[in-house]
Amino acid sequence: MNVFDKTGKMALGSRMRILTAKMTDDAAKIYEMYNVKGFIPKWFPVYFLLSEEGEKTITEIAEEIGHSQPSVTKIVKEMTVAGLIDNSIQSVDKRRNVVALSEKGTELSKKIKIQCEDIDNAVGLMLNEASHNLWEAIKEWEHILEKKSLFKRVQDQKKLRESKDVEIVEYEEKYQNAFKSLNEEWISTYFEMEEADYKALDNPKEYILDKGGKILIALYNNEPVGVCALIKMNDPNYDYEMAKMAVSPKAQGKNIGWLLGKAIAEQAKKLGAKNLYLESNTILKPAINLYYKLGFEKVVGHATPYKRCNIQMELKLNEK
Repeated sequence: MNVFDKTGKMALGSRMRILTAKMTDDAAKIYEMYNVKGFIPKWFPVYFLLSEEGEKTITEIAEEIGHSQPSVTKIVKEMTVAGLIDNSIQSVDKRRNVVALSEKGTELSKKIKIQCEDIDNAVGLMLNEASHNLWEAIKEWEHILEKKSLFKRVQDQKKLRESKDVEIVEYEEKYQNAFKSLNEEWISTYFEMEEADYKALDNPKEYILDKGGKILIALYNNEPVGVCALIKMNDPNYDYEMAKMAVSPKAQGKNIGWLLGKAIAEQAKKLGAKNLYLESNTILKPAINLYYKLGFEKVVGHATPYKRCNIQMELKLNEK
């Protein structure tokens, strides 16, 4: 059995490399058949661009063919050694170094154009033989990966799988140390603990629960790794505040912040809240991105007891 029948989609990259190797091996033989000696197939995108459009900078070539600048620089050096490129040209304004085909490279283009016509016809026949148009499929996949990389897609799947093992539970006294230590950890990393922090973290029952609020705990493998509080507000504009959200660094990447935020919003809805308020700081970029993802929008003008607060946000629950 072919190994790829066993590995499945996981080996997509390896399978594509093998297909690329087969095509590249044939490409080298094709250049020889047309007496284009010593031409390396990987040079072709750079060569084609220069033959069609004339002199270019390294940056312009990289952008046009979708390669990195170091990759293009390496190819240009190799082609210069082969005598196909002149890299000693200055642009008209003399402020940029550009490269162009040498006399040898320009002369070679006559042979390559005939070769390209035959290759184009041969590939066209292959596409007609196939059940699926590989050329169009590649173009579609390039677009899909441009929107979101394979790495990011696998990362999302990992988060989704691991988040299924996260359990959100209501606060009990046994979680008081976790509630305090997780918050102290992140606050001390970026800021200084303030009086309002100590009041809520040392006495969560008195300052949060007894006033009509909630505290939720995220458990991963039965260990408390995330916390978040819903605090009742005495404010005509806001019902509750989402506060004291903290996730252990060792548990990040499991969607715990998202799960806590969604759960807190649901708790607020059950309590009849029409909106949810929060305070944060813009240096906490992952947290701010999470809040926007949860549906929060920036607001201004509310008094805050925290020196570290430089952004205030609200979530309109009746619109969700």
